[in-house]
Amino acid sequence: MQRSGGPPIRTCVACRQEAGKAELIRFVRRSDGSVAADRTGRLPGRGAYLHAAAECIETARKKRSLERALRAPVSPEVWSELKPDASLSPSP
Repeated sequence: MQRSGGPPIRTCVACRQEAGKAELIRFVRRSDGSVAADRTGRLPGRGAYLHAAAECIETARKKRSLERALRAPVSPEVWSELKPDASLSPSP
């Protein structure tokens, strides 16, 4: 099967909309079971993607979408880092 050659597409765990990998924030479950934002997109471990939009952040928090996708609890410190205008937003 040939690749289409386009950018990688991922799905936001909150709104379930597909977007380019560069448009989403990746979170990873580390080997010790903790969850962290993966700014490089290359850390090893189970990954999940989330839009940096306030609606997606709030939906993921309320519905525990990120916890389910990563199969691990997300600490309050990780949630406090998530703000729509935070430095975590992927650069274009």
